[in-house]
Amino acid sequence: MSTTHRWRAFSLLAIAYFVTIADLAIVNVALPTIGRKLHFSEGNLQWVVTAYGLTFGGILLLGGRAADLLGRRRIFMIGLAVFTAGSLGCALSRSEWTLIMMRGIQGLGAAVILPAALSIVMNIFEEGSERNKALGVWGAVGATGATFGVLAGGVLTRYVGWEYIFFLNVPIGVVALALTRRVVPESRLEIARRRYDPLGALTVTGGLLLLVYAISQAPNVGWETVRTISLLAVSAASLVAFVVIERRVEAPLLPLTIFRSRTLTGANTVSFLLGASFFAFIFVATLYMQQVLGYSAIQTGLAWLATSVTSVAFAGVSQALVTRHSPKLVMATGMALIGAGLLWAAQAGHGHYWSTLLGPFFVTGVGTAFAFIPVSIAALAGIEEHEAGLASGLLNTTQQLGGALGVAVASTVTAAHLKTLTRQGDTARDALSGGLQWALWVCGATAIAAVLTTLLLVRSDELAQAVKAATAPSAA
Repeated sequence: MSTTHRWRAFSLLAIAYFVTIADLAIVNVALPTIGRKLHFSEGNLQWVVTAYGLTFGGILLLGGRAADLLGRRRIFMIGLAVFTAGSLGCALSRSEWTLIMMRGIQGLGAAVILPAALSIVMNIFEEGSERNKALGVWGAVGATGATFGVLAGGVLTRYVGWEYIFFLNVPIGVVALALTRRVVPESRLEIARRRYDPLGALTVTGGLLLLVYAISQAPNVGWETVRTISLLAVSAASLVAFVVIERRVEAPLLPLTIFRSRTLTGANTVSFLLGASFFAFIFVATLYMQQVLGYSAIQTGLAWLATSVTSVAFAGVSQALVTRHSPKLVMATGMALIGAGLLWAAQAGHGHYWSTLLGPFFVTGVGTAFAFIPVSIAALAGIEEHEAGLASGLLNTTQQLGGALGVAVASTVTAAHLKTLTRQGDTARDALSGGLQWALWVCGATAIAAVLTTLLLVRSDELAQAVKAATAPSAA
């Protein structure tokens, strides 16, 4: 396959990746509008975000396994079709539960698209400078997808209506489907018997769904109630059952032996914390700007330009630093910058964008550029071709589940402190501001925890070996 054909295929795959990542955040700006139009209860509104991220993360590993065994291009196309149909269903929804269900179907499609796409990338680029360049671009796409989603959501909600944040995906999905057979090569593992692990997928997805639901409902029903404790206990039992199943099943969804690599384990832990902190930050800061500062959807979307443009601008710098210096240090620096930006944003109070939010948004944008790229490389370093779908699925699983749980925790922290401050006599605006401030503190602490994880678990020699080929003159 020629270089031109490889990069042509990569471009199509990257567009699909960009759209699925953008859709994790694109609804954030539209949430107040959606809540009013479809008469959402306050507690259920977060599920418009969480339903997508949870099914996205929960099915990713099974999607990666299916891609390896049934054909990566075929599974990629199935995922595109499901995602496009789910997007159309979201746009046509006229009730809260219909929209939540359609968002789950969108997430299912994204869960099939992502591991198939990334494993195709791993397959068409040999390990070395060209693959590292491709993964660098891939990381930059991930870093900008979420913030672009917020901007696009603001523009579309303001000028044409919230439905069009979903209608937008339909022509993109149709065109991508039409072009895939022409530009993307087929590949799969050639083995005598194809085995799957549906029980593993069921237990891990069910356990995580119950965990998020229990956390999100606890402020309303109480943490000490039988309902909350029972949900958490069943969730824990389901996740323990998943581990037991993976140790005993013939073809596990997630072979636990893959975690023998300390760098892979560390990278996926950082990926989880990155998703939990950054995606929750988008959710919280968007609500803060609209419900505390009184911004319109378009103003909120434009405000995120400071993060998205900065992330794009520094992606090349990040790639150069990863290639020529310590990728471990770049990763730690990126997470430290994200943490610093979030903790700085927690000081905003009732201030103005230019004086209190521009700085944090800029710092966070630099941090995402420095974090996403080395995390992507570290999580796939040294992976053999037969494990490409597993490794890519695991990377995206940890990031999306981190995002889903991060949003749930941020919503819970906000709701709990909102109730406390309201009982203490604060005004509705002050109480909401205080609750969102506490959520930002939690997001910032989560990002700082990722710095410690990077320093303790990621091995410099293993990570440097993955990018050493990129130091050649041709790569520069």
